[in-house]
Amino acid sequence: MIPATSFAGRRVSLFGLGGSGIATARALIEGGAEVLAWDDNPESVARAQEQGVTTGDLRGADWAGISSLVLSPGVPLTHPKPHWVVELARAASVEVIGDVELFARERNRLQADAPFIAITGTNGKSTTTALTSHILKSAGRDTQMGGNIGRAVMTLDPPAAGRHYVVECSSYQIDLAPSINPTAGILLNLTPDHLDRHGTMQHYASIKEQLVAGSETAIIGVDDAWCAQIADRLERAGKEVIRISKRLPLTDGYFADGTNLMEAVHGRYSRVGFLEGIGSLRGQHNAQNALAAVTACLKVGLELGEIQAGLESFPGLAHRMEQVARKDHVLFINDSKATNADAAAPALSSFPRIYWIAGGLPKEGGIEPLRGFFPRIAKAYLIGEAAPAFSATLGEAVPYEIAGTLATAVERAAAEAARDESGEAVVLLSPACASFDQFKNFEVRGEAFRQAVAAIDGVKPIGGTR
Repeated sequence: MIPATSFAGRRVSLFGLGGSGIATARALIEGGAEVLAWDDNPESVARAQEQGVTTGDLRGADWAGISSLVLSPGVPLTHPKPHWVVELARAASVEVIGDVELFARERNRLQADAPFIAITGTNGKSTTTALTSHILKSAGRDTQMGGNIGRAVMTLDPPAAGRHYVVECSSYQIDLAPSINPTAGILLNLTPDHLDRHGTMQHYASIKEQLVAGSETAIIGVDDAWCAQIADRLERAGKEVIRISKRLPLTDGYFADGTNLMEAVHGRYSRVGFLEGIGSLRGQHNAQNALAAVTACLKVGLELGEIQAGLESFPGLAHRMEQVARKDHVLFINDSKATNADAAAPALSSFPRIYWIAGGLPKEGGIEPLRGFFPRIAKAYLIGEAAPAFSATLGEAVPYEIAGTLATAVERAAAEAARDESGEAVVLLSPACASFDQFKNFEVRGEAFRQAVAAIDGVKPIGGTR
């Protein structure tokens, strides 16, 4: 845990008592703050009380004596309208911040030169965070990973000389972290997302921009217009900007040429790494993730050889194009985290011959946006509530069957893929749906896929993330 010593002797209110909220409250208490915490959920309040956190309805608090409101990232800050606790804090001129801001202040206070890599973007954040952390760890660096992935940021070990931090940041967290100042800030990409929370795409983009604007070095993917504009704007303001592209040969920066990772310096190119043969980093989207990780690791002092070794040993992110097993020419891929069509697209774009398991609780738009990938699908096995709608979309374009359950889908897909004589065949769970009709969450769905695959005679597990 990182004690929030910056708040010693101060009265702090905290709202939102999920797992990270309770961890943040304990960090504040450990750092010497007087904390009054609350949540709209009585069960969350009870759990916090059991862990020694003082609770009380903040509607009746004396806001004149409170220095800060520490807000859970999931609580509305601006849209569709500010939560009542935010309105109370603002009326009393009390700052509203989050746990990433607490971390930033503690790092600045205790070890300002501790390497800090922060990652954001609409897509690819988790893979880039996990990959960057893996490269650092495999190179022998003292590495802490957390934030919007894995551990709550204040549960990491305290800042110390040589200790590296790799933190995934959602737009919600950045919005509550005004002094975030990473050594290397990564902005991967921007597409419309969370607009119910941020109101407009312009506002959403401006929040993401805050992370790279506050960094020593801004690493920005320039394959979309929003990010390209941000890169230009920050460079004009004097910020060190490194551009990355998964497809464009840049004049200066880093880009992907097929599976080769290239550096461009004044129009002259040299290879800095490669992804050929690295199954956990297939696809153009992973080229962008890898470029970001490579660039950030170079920034904090790693050598190219150390970085390439980390790329080659990366096991992949659990439930995200995770290589689970192989049987002869059939590869089994768990992409359970793909809970909508856009999230399923990277996996469908990465394999030429797919036996696709899809379905669950459908999202708006269904799988129509994936029509361009239909020629890659040998057959689809449809499960859950979405099966009838998905079958209508597939129509005569793709052979399909209504499998109903995941276990049946795995059994049928594995058997038919085994008879495929066209080369490598992939049994892919990439549902393009939420899991809630049949499973508690996408993690449980992914684990059910792993277990169904493991039950197949002769299958050989692939060492991956568990």
